[in-house]
Amino acid sequence: MKNMKYKILFVLSLIAFIASFILSIPNGAVGDYCPIGEENCNAVKNSSYNYTFNIQNSSFGVLIFFALSLIMYSHIKKPSNKKRRIIKISLILGSLVSVYFLYLQQFILKAYCAYCLVVDISILISLGIILFWKE
Repeated sequence: MKNMKYKILFVLSLIAFIASFILSIPNGAVGDYCPIGEENCNAVKNSSYNYTFNIQNSSFGVLIFFALSLIMYSHIKKPSNKKRRIIKISLILGSLVSVYFLYLQQFILKAYCAYCLVVDISILISLGIILFWKE
């Protein structure tokens, strides 16, 4: 199938978008979205590392993954080198941020957030696909 690589990347960006959206919902708005009995999720969500410039990181994620999904969808419909470069650079930068957040969860907070892991792993898988899948 044509553009299969970008179709998979599109799905991964949608997964990251949904996980970021769930994380951006205020606590108690729709119940506790962390898995039952998982204090680690709330420890990560309520940490000072959850904010950049006083904005919740998941809010950045919602915007970034929405934009990335649009670019990928546009690239699937009408491929261009410019879109391909934007996607590649976005995934490289996003992977660096994901590695930093994984570091924080592992070594600083010593707690993991399931939805955060979904976002981080989606980005890292996407990076692997964009770097190593040759069409």
